[in-house]
Amino acid sequence: MALNPSLQIANPLKTGISETLARYRHRVEQALNRCLPAVTDTPRQLHEAMRYATLNGGKRIRASLVYAAGEALGATADSLDAPACAVELVHSYSLVHDDLPSMDNDDLRRGKPTCHKAFDEATALLAGDALQALAFEELAHNLTAAIDASTRTDIIGRFARAIGAAGMAGGQAIDLAATGKSLTLEELESMHRRKTGALIQVSVQMGALCAPACDDRQRQKLDTYAQAIGLTFQIVDDILDVEGSTETLGKTAGADQALNKPTYPALLGLNGAKTKAREAHEIALESIASLGDNGRILAGIADYILERKL
Repeated sequence: MALNPSLQIANPLKTGISETLARYRHRVEQALNRCLPAVTDTPRQLHEAMRYATLNGGKRIRASLVYAAGEALGATADSLDAPACAVELVHSYSLVHDDLPSMDNDDLRRGKPTCHKAFDEATALLAGDALQALAFEELAHNLTAAIDASTRTDIIGRFARAIGAAGMAGGQAIDLAATGKSLTLEELESMHRRKTGALIQVSVQMGALCAPACDDRQRQKLDTYAQAIGLTFQIVDDILDVEGSTETLGKTAGADQALNKPTYPALLGLNGAKTKAREAHEIALESIASLGDNGRILAGIADYILERKL
């Protein structure tokens, strides 16, 4: 199966994964700019906060996973824009709410004041709510006609589960309740499968479901890949909270330690956490080996997640 040329993504073997991710990022940011409400529309401050929270930088890893998974199985670019926007809108909403004083109480995000600092707490709450609603609007109305009704329902259902009590929101609740407490490795992994992993996993799932060539066997392999890179991402995040700087990360370094949160370095030590991240990365690569060249971008994203410094 040849790689789908319609995304206009350069061959990662020639240009490197950084160039590929930059192209994905540019594509989804153009799509986000189109779907977000204009600041000239009422209520202006709410719309300004929504755009501030969403278009304020970011790596766009989740959107990139939508594009890469879909591209690996032959999906068209147009069919991937809506789910790519949806995951970024929800990710942005989750960061706005996570930063609130009632949650992680952070003042810095992506190198700039958090949404509630740039505006106010009430506006930040409403901006997060509106971003989540807009994500579902994108999936409901802007998936291409080539995706049948059954697949649309499947995509929306998976997405809803990934961000609700069984997924991201539930993981955040467990994380808040665990502050200052000790967790076993199994409990820590279960928490992060929801808090971080669920949205990463559904990003890959939605990209695959937009592809006409996706079958159950491929979906299972991609699920294994997504679970493994979700774990890698969270472990590396925990490591960077210890080793990174506020200037490099664009958010407050050492925040997890200051809040006495359960993390992989706290449980396994830095070296143990790094070993576990490498093990999860290997599982991710093994799971997509059967895709051959079509899985090269997914493999490159796995490498990027393991090696990232911010």
